[in-house]
Amino acid sequence: MLRALHTFSSWVSSPKGAKSIVAGWLLLVVVLAAAAPSAKKFAISSGEGSVKENTPSAAAQQIMDEQFPSADGLTALLVLHGKQAITAEERANIRQLSEWLASDSKPQHVTGALPFHRLPEAAQDRLFSEDRKTLLLNVTLEKGLESDRIYDTLKQIREQAGKLGLGELQLEMTGPAGIAADTIALFKNADFVLMLATVGLILVILLLIYRSPLLAVLPLVISGVVYEAVDRVLGLSAKNGWLVVDKQALSIMMILLFAVLTDYCLFVFSRYREQLGKVGSKHDAMRLAMNQVAEPILFSGGTVLVAMLVLFAAVFKPYHYFAPVFAVAMVVILLSGLTLIPAVFTLVGRKAFWPFVPKLEERETRPAGLWAKAGSLVARRPGMTAGILTVLLLFASFNIGGMKYSFNLLKSFPDTASSRQGFELLEQSYPPGQLAPVTVILQSDRPLTEEPQFREKLTSLTGLLAKQTGVGPKPDTARGEWPANALSQDKKSVRLQLLVKGNPYDPAALDALNAWRGNSETMLKDSGFDPLRDSLHFAGQTAQQLDVRAMNERDTLVLFSLIGLLITVMLGFQTRSLLMPVYMMLTILLSYAATMGLGWAIAHGLLGYDAISYRLPVYTFVFLVALGVDYNIMLVSRVKEEARKTGWSEAVSRGVSLTGGVISSAGLILAATFGVLMTQPLQELFLFGLTMTIGILIDTFLVRGLLLPSIMVLTGKRKPSSAQSPQVHSS
Repeated sequence: MLRALHTFSSWVSSPKGAKSIVAGWLLLVVVLAAAAPSAKKFAISSGEGSVKENTPSAAAQQIMDEQFPSADGLTALLVLHGKQAITAEERANIRQLSEWLASDSKPQHVTGALPFHRLPEAAQDRLFSEDRKTLLLNVTLEKGLESDRIYDTLKQIREQAGKLGLGELQLEMTGPAGIAADTIALFKNADFVLMLATVGLILVILLLIYRSPLLAVLPLVISGVVYEAVDRVLGLSAKNGWLVVDKQALSIMMILLFAVLTDYCLFVFSRYREQLGKVGSKHDAMRLAMNQVAEPILFSGGTVLVAMLVLFAAVFKPYHYFAPVFAVAMVVILLSGLTLIPAVFTLVGRKAFWPFVPKLEERETRPAGLWAKAGSLVARRPGMTAGILTVLLLFASFNIGGMKYSFNLLKSFPDTASSRQGFELLEQSYPPGQLAPVTVILQSDRPLTEEPQFREKLTSLTGLLAKQTGVGPKPDTARGEWPANALSQDKKSVRLQLLVKGNPYDPAALDALNAWRGNSETMLKDSGFDPLRDSLHFAGQTAQQLDVRAMNERDTLVLFSLIGLLITVMLGFQTRSLLMPVYMMLTILLSYAATMGLGWAIAHGLLGYDAISYRLPVYTFVFLVALGVDYNIMLVSRVKEEARKTGWSEAVSRGVSLTGGVISSAGLILAATFGVLMTQPLQELFLFGLTMTIGILIDTFLVRGLLLPSIMVLTGKRKPSSAQSPQVHSS
């Protein structure tokens, strides 16, 4: 493989090859731009379900759709809140809003609303909160409505409320429709802002570090060309149904693409500049440079690609649907790293480094500066260096076991979001369980009304349900009463309702519902039903989040295990060693633990968050491990190269010295680009950007710069004479 890479690199860096590569890429982008749509046109929000649609809550919802069909779609909860008790004048204004929602002039996508204006005053009174400061109105929208239509519909309702003049009343819109509308509002210009910030940040950092206009601009031009190709390939694939493109994955992919390609540019032109100091021909210099960096680029890109492909093993949609977007992106990024980047820099030649054009040197210059001192330190004091860093990283990891996770999406929204404000007002004004009731479905294989003593058995069952741990205020069915529409048309299903104690998204509510599921057969038996013919199903937001928790736990175990194992195997092929990949992976895992520990300390201790998104550990692990391996591969490759010329400790020292500048620059750029996510309004993205920034800096400066080299010195074989070429420690 190495020989094939060298042959290919020689052609890419040749005059004909370089021109052919650049022309081919430009032609590809032009053709794709003309023939394929942008991926954004077909991107979807994946939602929090299973790709197999086989969770208990999904099964319950399917029964609901079949047995209790409805034309209604998402519900918007209109929360009207006053600083004082709602006055008679304000109540009259609310009646006008209710009348409008029931009239022909209402928004076309509204299918129904709570008829507040038609209710007797006594019935209206029961809808108010206990302190009479808050009122909740339900509005249902069409089924299958797109998010932008939901946004427009709620905007019309808000505008009409403004025209009617609600006085001092605060109007917030929450519920599933309110959340969907706020999501659209929050991310309307997010991709543009992300790209602008990413490009600007990379440009500034490259100018500050290298002080060369072309070295700052060329990586961005290359990234722009590759991004256009990736975007169109994904768009074409999504249009034809070959893969699913997730909106959030597209945003993060753009950041990853610009950051990784800039890193590859740095790896290539740093070795290119080194060879230009030794060789007169720009083509020969690139050939020699690519002979050294092609294999590390191939393996570093391969490790990221493997990590992304492993995401296909996830059953949770947000994880699974990251896989196609990032897998396609990494294939194109890897191809460009081996073709487009060396071809462009070959054609530009020494001019790329203006005004600091590299000149032919009569003798090789010795490394100097901060990283030369770091290399000397790890060679002289490897045990002390490794020991101190290990203790520090373990200390940073200490509180990782105390992390708390939130399954409430609204907690990730900014405080100013209407859906979050509305939800919090409802929490303060009504029993929290009413915000997301649990629907209980009793299903049978025969008409239940034919069952002897059916009413008595159902009353007994509802009483048992009401006595379960975690059930909130008893539903009416516990007193032997249920709505007329509780029975399905074929009489084989009964629909009941339970309220959980406390917040329906809190872990306590999820644990309670999990216990109800486990007690289903017992409750059926005790109430006189036959568990062989009858079954209980639980639907609703709490049931869905319980399944989300189960899927997340399953995917965390699977993804962590597979990614760790496969990347370790790939490192084994790259290092030609058995033990070195294990050391590398252990340092990366330690870095991950320290990152999560520090991230939680900042989020909880400094920022005051009670919990973080349950998705954060998985996202951080996948990207941090995959990207953290890159710099280790570059270091180990250079150490192996230097070990052919000198003793092992000296080779490690020179490897750190010679790669320190370029890898630290690459790490700063990668950390800064992920840090751009901290500008996003969602708490989940903010914390993801924060933890990735922390992790990349730890990997770049502590793990790759000091810890791994120290371990390599401690475990590597020392070379007795220059005639023998040492290898990385193997067993």
